[in-house]
Amino acid sequence: MDAEGSGGMLAARGLRKRYGGRTALDGFTLDVGPGEITGLIGHNGAGKTTFVEVVTGLVRPDAGRVEVCGTDALAHPRAARALLGVAPQELALYPTVTVREHLRLFAGLAGLRRGAAGRSVAAVAEELMLGDVLDRRCAVLSGGQRRRTQAAAAMVGASRVLLLDEPTAGADPETRAALLAAVRARAAAGAAVVYTTHYLPELVDLDATLAVARDGRVVARGARAELTRDLPGEIRVTLDPAGPRPVLPEELRARTRPCGPDGLRIATRNPPADLATLLGTGCAPTAVDVRRPDLDDLYAALAATTPARREASHAA
Repeated sequence: MDAEGSGGMLAARGLRKRYGGRTALDGFTLDVGPGEITGLIGHNGAGKTTFVEVVTGLVRPDAGRVEVCGTDALAHPRAARALLGVAPQELALYPTVTVREHLRLFAGLAGLRRGAAGRSVAAVAEELMLGDVLDRRCAVLSGGQRRRTQAAAAMVGASRVLLLDEPTAGADPETRAALLAAVRARAAAGAAVVYTTHYLPELVDLDATLAVARDGRVVARGARAELTRDLPGEIRVTLDPAGPRPVLPEELRARTRPCGPDGLRIATRNPPADLATLLGTGCAPTAVDVRRPDLDDLYAALAATTPARREASHAA
């Protein structure tokens, strides 16, 4: 699918960024609309974190443009930042400052006055299970509490665009569940969310659209069902250990791999037809499982087929 979108609350076009001989962004383009959660996925070095740094004004791109809710983020970075809530990949909390003080600081930066700030701090603290630790210094928090505090700081100002860079890295199940629920609530309220993760099941849980980054650009963009539609699934068959082994036709054998001493895995785009062919060989399986293609399959397919970056065409 073409990476170009039709515009949104976050619109990045043709971003390029080089660090010496390394290209971090190579025409990176992404749109995210109101109420949309976009899962930004890709291997380390694909450009995900650099993209977040460009949008937040921490890094100046060599080319391209970024708009946040219609504001030119490169020409007016301070105005754009006021519309953003950001949870960076690395924990960035002041160890001697309490959770409450952190949240009040970020509420103030988002433009909330004292009364509104207090109400927002109380609400997000309850939402992310921080009520019992509001007056603790961040240095004494558990890892999960720190993750929730950082996410709360991004969400306390009801920002219109959220950039969450691996917000559940190393998180316990309770923290992960609370964070995902909070993300869904922000999207339901109309925020545009970019959610970077290596943990693909989270994106299924969030019902996120996908943007797959590789070599500094977005190489696939769309709904999960759309992007996985043409990928092969898999039939997993368990054979009777005492029974005969099937003699498969050549075309089916080429797509079949052993799975343990008595199992077969068959890559398939047509499970009913391939299963009928298998049974037609006289095979009498004791168990059959049909697995539809998932995000891991998409990830593997794009990694295998995307051409390498053309460094020469963008040489400085």
